[in-house]
Amino acid sequence: MPAFAANLTMLFTEVPFLERFALAKEAGFRFVEYLFPYDFDPAELRGQLDQHGLRQVLFNLPSGNWGQGDRGIAADPARVAEFRAGIPKAVEYALALGVGNLNCLAGKRVAGVDEALQLGTLAENLQFAARLLGAKGLRLMVEACNHFDIPGFLLNRTDQALAILEAAGEPNLFLQYDVYHAQREEGELTATLRKHLPLIGHIQIADNPGRHQPGTGEINFPFLFQELDRLGYAGHVGLEYIPTPDSRSSFGWIKAMGY
Repeated sequence: MPAFAANLTMLFTEVPFLERFALAKEAGFRFVEYLFPYDFDPAELRGQLDQHGLRQVLFNLPSGNWGQGDRGIAADPARVAEFRAGIPKAVEYALALGVGNLNCLAGKRVAGVDEALQLGTLAENLQFAARLLGAKGLRLMVEACNHFDIPGFLLNRTDQALAILEAAGEPNLFLQYDVYHAQREEGELTATLRKHLPLIGHIQIADNPGRHQPGTGEINFPFLFQELDRLGYAGHVGLEYIPTPDSRSSFGWIKAMGY
């Protein structure tokens, strides 16, 4: 059975962020994830996890100015110092929150900068970050994002992300496989899982079109979940979807699919 993690950035948005932990517990979740912890004191976040008996499984490295349109800075040659300065902070939060997996968003293509230079910068930054994380027993994820939702994102396809993992060459580097992004960009969901599961450290899901909960679109999630069980996937499955009509009523698919 997949270990589902409620994504608190996407779910329960009708209440302030710190109140979402209680709603996740009330809905029956044992695991949570979200984009960024850095706006809160780590002790405050850990208090929410402990109070509600939750385990956090993932968050992202510092990714630039999200409100100004940044979607990661790891591939920008002009922001290497900024990226690397954020790694110790991410490690501090991970250790305080008991989180073993951190995700690195590559960011968008930089106008006027050769793509090969950006990819090389990304590989070097991933190597740097992975070594710091690895010294603390942490794993680093790399994610491909579709070019429809995030125009200009540097890594769109699974093969691009895997090539970067190989270039960086660190043993604690893994693929974060987002089913929604993959479906929009390339399909071949089951074939990818079968071929690359040893390199997949975390999975996120949403249906397509719309990025809503499973059962609202074209993806055969019952088959996909059964395949994950058959393959022996031992990680978590993050519910990174836009709930419709609201969070509480969006969880019916879990029981309907037998979980």
